[in-house]
Amino acid sequence: MTNAASASVPGEPVIHASPPRPSYIPPFGLRTVVGCLGMLLAVHVAGFNEHVTEIGLSDIRGAMHIGHDEGTWVIAIYEAFNIAAMAFTPWFYMTFSIYRFSIFMTAMLALLSIPAPFMPDVTSLCILRAFQGLAGGCLPPVLMTVMLKYLPPQIRVFGIGGYAMSATFGPNLGLPLEAFWFEHVGWHWLYWEIIPTAALAIAMMSYGLPRDPMYFERFKKFNWFGILVGLPAICSLVIVLYQGDRLDWFRSSTITNLTFWGGAAFIVFVINEAFHPSPYFKIQYWTSRNIQAALLSLVGILAICSIMSEIPATYLEVVRGYRPIQTAPVSLVVALPQLIMLPLIASICNNPKVDCRLVLAGGMLCLAGAAWLGTWLTVDWVRDNFYLIQLLQVFGQPMTVIPTLMLATMAMGPADGPFISGMVNMLKGLANAVAFALFSAVSRRREQYHSTMLLDHHGTHQLALQGMGNPIDQQLAGLSPDAAHTAWNGLQVFHTYLHEQSLVLALTDIYYVLIWVCFGYAAMNLVLPHRVYPPRAPSPNIPAR
Repeated sequence: MTNAASASVPGEPVIHASPPRPSYIPPFGLRTVVGCLGMLLAVHVAGFNEHVTEIGLSDIRGAMHIGHDEGTWVIAIYEAFNIAAMAFTPWFYMTFSIYRFSIFMTAMLALLSIPAPFMPDVTSLCILRAFQGLAGGCLPPVLMTVMLKYLPPQIRVFGIGGYAMSATFGPNLGLPLEAFWFEHVGWHWLYWEIIPTAALAIAMMSYGLPRDPMYFERFKKFNWFGILVGLPAICSLVIVLYQGDRLDWFRSSTITNLTFWGGAAFIVFVINEAFHPSPYFKIQYWTSRNIQAALLSLVGILAICSIMSEIPATYLEVVRGYRPIQTAPVSLVVALPQLIMLPLIASICNNPKVDCRLVLAGGMLCLAGAAWLGTWLTVDWVRDNFYLIQLLQVFGQPMTVIPTLMLATMAMGPADGPFISGMVNMLKGLANAVAFALFSAVSRRREQYHSTMLLDHHGTHQLALQGMGNPIDQQLAGLSPDAAHTAWNGLQVFHTYLHEQSLVLALTDIYYVLIWVCFGYAAMNLVLPHRVYPPRAPSPNIPAR
């Protein structure tokens, strides 16, 4: 066969081959960096909208005249739609393009925050927050795909570190932001604070993200049954986690029905995903040891980090009476160093000589050490006593999250990215719900147990100590001439002391449990997953075969 050059006749037009289709992966440069940073900022905007309003719910309830029980539904519904959206997002951004889908969802998230403070009742606020949760949940899966698709292989681990910021930096910055907006600007800005940053993120994404085409022909194979079954199933299970402890779990018909029907629908959804030609994520990935270890570790690690952040906030608020602005330094100790620690850990894991499983195990030991220091908690602690515990989390959180994400993504091919992205992000969001349910249930039950034991101990030895007098009544005797009033006040003070001691003992029990959970995850990740190596660009000296 002769080639085109030899077959051409002088004087006749040359017929050139049709140009190849563009890959829509732009050459790496400043424009790509700006687009990736805009996507990262958009995810943080969604995270701030979630965490700031959740932390500031007490202030929002007071300003909007919402009761406690109604306020819990505002959080539960937002989180339900937020987590459910993560499972289905990859299919939609592959259809409508990353560029258009990301900008639309970021704009929708910001615009819905404008009327939020003016909602006339709880029902309308819950509906608005459901749509906001849906928009916010669509952004993290896109970030993971952007970091893995547009960054060159030699710095892709740093992209994973950037994605890890949404799990380490963002949540710890929620409390300081809530304190700043409420104390210095106004409670309306607990909703509105995302508007300026969302506008900046949209501008950066408009400039930097490639404008890839839309593929509407994908709707011919759209998994309608999967979304109709999966969306209510995931929402039901998340609501169970957020409302279960308040409604006393299966003693409530609401929790029982949501668990039964939601669990049944979720089983049908998983079966459908296993056999559908166009699934939202592939259940077959769970046959990989690395995926098993990574996804199980991701849920556990993020739940551990969430609980360890919740314990100091709960103690300082309940026992010490701190406002968020007074608790903010405890969160900033963890949040701000992440800007240095995340690139540092990413550079360590990007070295082929370093086994990321060992880094993960070392991070779990740091978290175990922080939990061990927490077992010394007493009612005399103040904010400064938590700084050393938080310092160990500065090292432990990035050392666990980045290697876990590497184990989940480095063993996958480029075509697997969207399928693993939805699964990882759904479990990432589910970790917060699991942490909330575990902390609420364990802290309440252990507090009730210790309260009963302390009252029993007091009742047993009350007569033996009667001759020594009541120190509380002795101190209050000079404040009121009415003996009955003094006795009533003394009883109130005694109950306050009892509540504080019970809560401290309950939080200490949680710290003890976390120590062994950290050890278990460290051992599991040394045994279960295979080693993965950071990606590298193909060498030009190696001939193609």
